Amino acid sequence: MQDISYTLIRSKRRTVALHVSNGSVEVRAPLRMSQKDIDDFVFSREKWINKHLEPSKQRARNRENFSLNYGDTVFFLNEPFVIIEKDGMFCPIGDGEIYMPSGMTPEQIKHACIEQYRLIALGHLIPRTQELAEQMSVIPGDIRISNAKSRWGSCSANKSISYSWRLIMAGEDIVDYVVVHELAHLTHMNHSKNFWAIVERYIPDYRKCRKRLRELQLRLANENWD
Repeated sequence: MQDISYTLIRSKRRTVALHVSNGSVEVRAPLRMSQKDIDDFVFSREKWINKHLEPSKQRARNRENFSLNYGDTVFFLNEPFVIIEKDGMFCPIGDGEIYMPSGMTPEQIKHACIEQYRLIALGHLIPRTQELAEQMSVIPGDIRISNAKSRWGSCSANKSISYSWRLIMAGEDIVDYVVVHELAHLTHMNHSKNFWAIVERYIPDYRKCRKRLRELQLRLANENWD
């Protein structure tokens, strides 16, 4: 076995777990687990690690090389928009075009796009949530837009709903699925059969929506929107 470099995190957990992300290996282990037992565990997962580590490294390289420039394409509600250099304007979205002032750096272009995503998320997700909530006869609390990277949406115990602005990259049918998913949690704070029955009542093809959402997530794993 080749030596596998990993980061060890000990905590008050009962089991040992292995994670591969950003081109590195992380082991989470109980406080009292011996180093030998941890190394043996890593050794027993060598094939799994090798299978996932290189793709993870490639995604990390892709994210490092990610940039946005004039002429590139971004997606709003799954519709393509070409970034156009146009003086005297700041990011209004036209017919298939998003305008940027001249002389912006790739980093500035990216952050200008993020601001547009946030604005569209506010203008679309909040009223859409209110519309679907009325149809579903539920009353959400606060509706917020967040910078969440690993969750498209969430529903708290106090009925507050939060969406990642990244959701605006998806199509409207996918957006509706996520909205209905979170609103269904107002009735069932779990993923039981009753929960999925509510989701299916309003989004009959929710399984296809979940698949397409995973596809978007895989694409974004190769892009750096931080």
